[in-house]
Amino acid sequence: MASNQVVLITGSSTGFGRLIAETLARHGHTVFATMRDPSGRNAKNASEIRELAKRELLPLHILELDVTNNDSVEQAVRRAIDQAGRIDVAINNAGYGISGLAEAVTTEQAQKIMETNFFGSVRVNRAALPYMRRQRSGLLLHISSGAGRVVIPSFGLYCASKFALEALAETYHYELASQGIESSIVQPGAYQTNVFGNFVMAADQARTETYGVANQIPAKINHILTTKTGNAQEVADAVLHIVETPPGQRKLRYRVSPASLGVDEINVLSESVQARMLEAFRISAKTAFAQRTTAGMH
Repeated sequence: MASNQVVLITGSSTGFGRLIAETLARHGHTVFATMRDPSGRNAKNASEIRELAKRELLPLHILELDVTNNDSVEQAVRRAIDQAGRIDVAINNAGYGISGLAEAVTTEQAQKIMETNFFGSVRVNRAALPYMRRQRSGLLLHISSGAGRVVIPSFGLYCASKFALEALAETYHYELASQGIESSIVQPGAYQTNVFGNFVMAADQARTETYGVANQIPAKINHILTTKTGNAQEVADAVLHIVETPPGQRKLRYRVSPASLGVDEINVLSESVQARMLEAFRISAKTAFAQRTTAGMH
């Protein structure tokens, strides 16, 4: 595989996204670190990344991209293509969490988190895929979570957004294989990033107060998650490994966490069940899109 991959990453102002961007650039990959409002709310973060790129002579560039806005996504992808000539890897990293009992999360809050954590990936993939299909190569990489496989009480809407992302990413894995494009999922555990300081709290506290002892769950879970965290560089290193793995040798899912909490077992069982389902529909996991068309002719 070519050592220099052109990579676009969403949500790169801080956290996993920024670490991934810096790690990939330091290993020679051309990186477009995207974020909302790099001249305003994220001006400091954008400036720090630009200064790092200048100081270390890194192929690391800033682009404005709001995953909740179709035009913003499409413009950012076009700018990356105009500057680099291609996109080899699109990393869907932008996301945030909501803490609180599910009933206390308002409809507006539920819609907003899905717009970022799920529909953001839909937008980015739809913008990048026409170029990847023209190249007959590419990688869609989705930063999910262990909470995309197991449910954490008081994180129900966050889990729902990641469960949805997992389903989307796996669908791409089958449908795009025959076109030389891969789709993989990274499932981090609890890591020390600013995500814990950016939780949105469920807005309808009046409903929370009717739950009695159960209304203590959010605080208990938050305490455990914020005190038992690992080094987030492990996630960036895992992404580097995936990006540099030759096409055809990448796995669908990569769990990156000090503790499995059952995620590995679910992944293994899911792979077996999916294989039987695909076989029943006469679909090969490696040539799913073509086989699906052919199956309809028999």
